[in-house]
Amino acid sequence: MHTDTERCVRAVRSKDARFDGVFFTAVRTTRIYCRPSCPVAPPKPENMEFHPSAASCQRAGFRACKRCRPDTSPGSPQWNVRADAVARAMRLIQDGVVDREGVPGLARRLGWSTRQIERQLLAELGAGPLALARAQRAQTARVLVETTPMPLGEVAFAAGFSSIRTFNDTVREVFALTPGELRARAARPAGPRTPAPGVISLRLPFRTPLEASNLFGHLAATAVPGVEEWRDGAYRRTLNLPYGHGVVALAPRADHIACRLSLTDPRDLTHAISRCRRLLDLDADPVAVDERLRADPLLAPLVDAAPGRRVPGSVDPAEFAVRAVLGQQVSTAAARTHAARLVAAHGTPVDDPEGGLTHLFPEPGALAALDPDSLALPRSRRTTLLTLVRALADGTLPLGPADDREEARARLLALPGFGPWTTEVIAMRALGDPDAFLPGDLGVRRAAEGLGLPGTPAALTARAAPWRPWRAYAVQYLWATDSHPINHLPS
Repeated sequence: MHTDTERCVRAVRSKDARFDGVFFTAVRTTRIYCRPSCPVAPPKPENMEFHPSAASCQRAGFRACKRCRPDTSPGSPQWNVRADAVARAMRLIQDGVVDREGVPGLARRLGWSTRQIERQLLAELGAGPLALARAQRAQTARVLVETTPMPLGEVAFAAGFSSIRTFNDTVREVFALTPGELRARAARPAGPRTPAPGVISLRLPFRTPLEASNLFGHLAATAVPGVEEWRDGAYRRTLNLPYGHGVVALAPRADHIACRLSLTDPRDLTHAISRCRRLLDLDADPVAVDERLRADPLLAPLVDAAPGRRVPGSVDPAEFAVRAVLGQQVSTAAARTHAARLVAAHGTPVDDPEGGLTHLFPEPGALAALDPDSLALPRSRRTTLLTLVRALADGTLPLGPADDREEARARLLALPGFGPWTTEVIAMRALGDPDAFLPGDLGVRRAAEGLGLPGTPAALTARAAPWRPWRAYAVQYLWATDSHPINHLPS
């Protein structure tokens, strides 16, 4: 996109927010970079240059605009659509892998050399992995500086910087303000920055429109007691993070998601934000999705009635895979009951002074030694569950952001008790594949027949070919024709 100058200029002149995060506009005369929807008067085209990432702008010597704050743009939707190595690398960098494991750790996860990673990312994004991670650290630091009373020295290390000097230099270079000035600029005279110690409040941006009913309705209707709940207009859940655990509350607003994080270690902030964005599919491009689906005359009325549906994701692919097995051929209520029993027996207890959350969802290693007789499941389902958790625990079934989706599908199908439905629902919600499709799902088939679409899986798959690569979103629109609680925002 950033190489198509004419198209970029049109987007900047029209202040098209759909392209926020897809490319960035750098102004040669002011040495400032902006998002395409920046509210200031557009510069002359001859003074513009376009970059594919904020890190590329910073590497070229531009600083972030204080008006539109381009570093807070939604992420590019192409990293969810694409499944190549660069997209997988970007998902890992967003997940904080470079901060925790360095570039060698990123290389190991991808099966590349560090030189290959540097070359590929430079060619496509104008910045290497260290520069991309640095830009992300700067944004994490900004959130901590502006939303918490944490001492600035602690902010530096929590954001992933190796020294206070590097932190000061980076913030000054990226934002043209010192950390102290950044905090003073964000200070609110009406009261404390955070409602409680250790709590971080921030806004998660997205591209409009966003239809919240099925997104939050699905999460609330399938919530596992003790791990998830709907309380005071927000979806709340516990998070198992690299440096500790956390509790997050997510509430839909007109132009953002209100996010309230309570972390035992602030170094987990980047990782927690990344997980929340994947959970709510906030980097999607709803206009592109809906344009493709609206081209089908049978889907068009569903899209027009509630544009901007998202695919509910997961904060932990392994957790969702376990829950998908527990949900095989049973009702939503029964699946919640089975999961709640596992949580109560094997989950790690946590304190939640603000609500009713009690446990972290058990990790695969904690479930690998389960006694089959302790599971109130059919014998075949017990075998399926135990085989899955053991494969997850020993690493033979990787389900991370960098793992190949087609390879994951093949490995899942090779496990006993895994058919197309379970495999595709995991691909859709745990792996974030926007083209995952469930033609054999009862709700999808019922909706398809009601709309005049083919009712058999094979015929429906053939009919759905023009919906690609957005078939997972088509599933959300088809599911929404039913009155099931997953389609309604809780009161």
